[in-house]
Amino acid sequence: MTKSLYATFDGHVFKPEENIDLIPNQRYLICIETQQKQKSGRKKKILQRISARAMDLGVSDLADQHDHYLYGTDKR
Repeated sequence: MTKSLYATFDGHVFKPEENIDLIPNQRYLICIETQQKQKSGRKKKILQRISARAMDLGVSDLADQHDHYLYGTDKR
């Protein structure tokens, strides 16, 4: 059986953030993966983040001829 849960380590023991149904005094293997803290502040929506990285390449047919510009194929 595999079960994933969030727990907080207080310096001595792990405290689960939700009730779990485990057998007391049973040996378990615990794999630890740290969770990165979320950055504080307002999160930008994904399209706003993508738009902020967009740049004008001066090519008017990039969407139609992307294979030509990426791979050097003949224009269609």
